[in-house]
Amino acid sequence: MADNLAPHWRLRAQRYQLVGNVCLKCDAKFFPPRQVCAKCRGTEFDLFQFSGRGELYSFTTLRSAPAGFEQYAPYSVGMIKLDEGPMVEAMLTDVNEDKLTIGMRVEMVTRKIREEDGERGLLVYGYKFRPSDA
Repeated sequence: MADNLAPHWRLRAQRYQLVGNVCLKCDAKFFPPRQVCAKCRGTEFDLFQFSGRGELYSFTTLRSAPAGFEQYAPYSVGMIKLDEGPMVEAMLTDVNEDKLTIGMRVEMVTRKIREEDGERGLLVYGYKFRPSDA
């Protein structure tokens, strides 16, 4: 299990706080962080804390889940256009699929994503999105 912990620790800022980066040359924002700007090809960045708010751009409901996620099926996954620009793919939570609508306002929350190595293994937390009032 210790071997599985390191990758999760390294990605904690992205998984729990939605930290990406912003190009110092053209102000383009990225999530996850990039090393080369897709807009201007710049290579100098600062960290950028996204608000975690945006709108549901697209979604689907998975009824036949991939390995490791079978116990959660059916569940919905969406493409979220963050208020600051980038698109993020994430599981949707705290909403029935029949209540999902394109353009609805959503906010990031931290939730359990899955368990690795069974009941006594590592619990993997990360971001999901739920409907918001804002």
